[in-house]
This record gives sequence, C-alpha cells and structure tokens, in this order.
Amino acid sequence: MKKILVPTDFSKPSEYASKLASTIGKNSGSEIHLLHMIELPTGIIDMGGGSNFSIPESMLYIRKVRDKLLNYKQKFFPKNDNIKHAIRFQNPYEGIRDYSKKINADLIVMGSKGHTELEEMIIGSNTEKVVRNSEIPVLVTKKDGENFNPKNLIFASSFKPEKDKAFSNFLDFANSFNSKIHLLKVNTPHKFENTQQTKERIKNFAEKHKLDNYTINTYNDSSIETGILNFSNEINADIIALATHGRSGLSHIFNGSITKHLSKNAIKPMLTFRV
Repeated sequence: MKKILVPTDFSKPSEYASKLASTIGKNSGSEIHLLHMIELPTGIIDMGGGSNFSIPESMLYIRKVRDKLLNYKQKFFPKNDNIKHAIRFQNPYEGIRDYSKKINADLIVMGSKGHTELEEMIIGSNTEKVVRNSEIPVLVTKKDGENFNPKNLIFASSFKPEKDKAFSNFLDFANSFNSKIHLLKVNTPHKFENTQQTKERIKNFAEKHKLDNYTINTYNDSSIETGILNFSNEINADIIALATHGRSGLSHIFNGSITKHLSKNAIKPMLTFRV
C-alpha cells in the first residue's frame, strides 16, 4: 500500500477519517494525499459582467481555503513524513474519482455523515457513490480513529473464486498491522449451507492465500447483514471488510431492515473492495 487518498470537507467525519489515515500511513509508510474539493459559489468562475465576485474577492476566497487546508494538514498529520495536498474545483464525488485515478491511489479513507443509522452511513451520499463505483478499496469510518489499532479484522464473504482479488487487496491492508483475520461465512434460512461444507471451502481459501493468523467462522442468522454485525460485536472486531458489486454498492447488503435496531456504537469501520 503506497498511496492513501483522504478527501476532506473539514467536517467532524473528515477529521475522524484523517486521524485514521494518519495512523495507517505511519504503520504502512504510505504516501498520503489530502484532497479538498471546492464547489465555487455562483459567479465565482464567471468573472465577466454580472458576476457576484470580483477577481480579488475570488482570489482571497481560494487563498483562505488553501490556508485552511495547510493548517488542517499540520493538525491531523504532524507525524506523517510523506504527505501531499491538493485543491480541485469539482463536485466531491467526481473530484475523488478523478484524483484517485490520477495519483494511482491504493486506498481511499472517508468519513461518514450518518447519525445513528447504518443506512445513512452508506446510502445516498458522496461516500456511498465512491464505495459503489470505486475500483480502489474504500475504508469508511464514522468514529474517531486516532487510537486505531486493528488487531481483529473480519473478512465476510462467500469465499468463491471471484473474491480472490478482493482478498489479496485486503491482505495488503491487514499485513500492515499484523492483524488477526476472521474469515466469516453467514448462513441464512434462505441460503443455508452445512457447516462442514462451508468450513472446507474457507479452509481451502485460506491455504490458497497462505494465511497463518486466522480463524474460520460460520454464523447462522436471519440475514447476512445482521449476521455480520452480530458476529463483529461478539468478537469486538476493529474492521468489517466486504467485497461489493459496483452495480448496487452496499445497499443490497445493508438495508433498512437493520438500521432501526443498531445504535451508533455498534457500527464498525468498513473496508470495501469492488469485485
């Protein structure tokens, strides 16, 4: 993992993501790219007749944003040796998409503006758009990541061959922290599989990827989403990692049926990989 992209809008969730990225960067020796997008007020681009902003006012506005970003970088990344920053004049989703490709980022770390419900965290936001469309792994957090020390990571999957690439990317992240990996397959009444068959497939998957610090887990629950979250709470996992299809993002995994029953404290940072 060589390059980490951290989009920020200076909000509290962005601060959480920045603290998390700072810790990851120090552990992995990654280059960090701090990115801020400016959606300019009406008239700031058109400096001709009828503009609401003069050229001096526009330059002052941009300069203030730059100074704010420099102060932000110093505050949240004081111990990171290799950190760069950029300002782009785009809407947030397009800016993140284009800049991640430009720098060839290996990981995007983002905050979520959700309040207490999981649905708000991943659906209908710029964060969700990035998760749904990005070919680059995305780590989403809504908690303070300053003391982040991920020792227990869940990789929830069907463990079919098409998940291999996503898992290889996951290992790059896990190896930076010497984390223990908990391989998880959730059985539901509608998609039930006997334990022996499941464990054999997960064991073969682990051997193929030459894992040595891991556990094999099957979990029975009413749905995949509740099984993942209940298991994560039982082992006090630090991160939930998922492979997701870009067509529907995470909305097909985490739906409104569970948001009413989860408190803010139940939500873990989520690391997603597009397959």
